[in-house]
Amino acid sequence: MIGRFNHVAIAVKNLDSATALYRDTLGADVSDPLPQPEHGVTVVFITLPNTKIELLEPLGEASPIAKFLEKNPDGGIHHVCYEVDDIFTARDRLKNEGARILGNGEPKIGAHGKPVLFLHPKDFLGTLVELEQA
Repeated sequence: MIGRFNHVAIAVKNLDSATALYRDTLGADVSDPLPQPEHGVTVVFITLPNTKIELLEPLGEASPIAKFLEKNPDGGIHHVCYEVDDIFTARDRLKNEGARILGNGEPKIGAHGKPVLFLHPKDFLGTLVELEQA
């Protein structure tokens, strides 16, 4: 069911300094910041030859990233993202298998302009999993 590994997301307190670290210190190709108000984050994507890294900074007081950073003040890995061919088929199969879909169970449009869902970390070895329509 899952396809290509799409990205790993890292929560950061300061997107500018995190972007500079990857761009200036590691020589990475980084995107411009992209606010995602529906998800409560501003993101920057770091393009690698085989995948991407997504840097997440809280956007607004209700941001889930702000809550993550309260528990993890230095930041850290927030989630991993896998592509699926059909997000609705994947959602229905996972629900039938007993997996919990976060939110209302309906896909939202993610930073790549494609539908995404998040799966409860307690159902996936303590890891928050994002599924993105391929």
